[in-house]
Amino acid sequence: MTTVNETVAVGLAAYYEYIAQHLHHWADPLSNEQFWRKPYPYGNSVGHLVLHLTGNLNYYIGARIAETGYVRNRDREFTEKQPPMKDQALAAFDRTIAMVINSLKKQGPEDWGKAYTAEREPDATDRFQIFVRCAGHAYHHVGQIVYLSRELART
Repeated sequence: MTTVNETVAVGLAAYYEYIAQHLHHWADPLSNEQFWRKPYPYGNSVGHLVLHLTGNLNYYIGARIAETGYVRNRDREFTEKQPPMKDQALAAFDRTIAMVINSLKKQGPEDWGKAYTAEREPDATDRFQIFVRCAGHAYHHVGQIVYLSRELART
């Protein structure tokens, strides 16, 4: 019989895997130039959104739960003037997703309700909430990546 703890961890891990697969579906076909190009004068490039998701997850889950020591520079996620190659950015994102999934699998029944605090995240007060909020945040940006990728394909 599966415990609630296992159900939650496995379900959330599957959702993070889905997010990564969906992101790759739209980002992988892009050239390096397209990955970093902003199709509009406002907003972000696909690449900068990938950097943002990588930084977000590395901070909120990596630094704050997995204790990785990650130090975030949120502004740079959107303004990086010398960005890595597309493949490097995607590989860093994949490593981050693996860290999130590993962290999820390490949560015991007593861990989900542990107190949680982080900069710019006053509404997540326990670990369960931050895992859910980060998943929602990530999928929101994947939606933007879908839109941007379609627009880049037209140009």
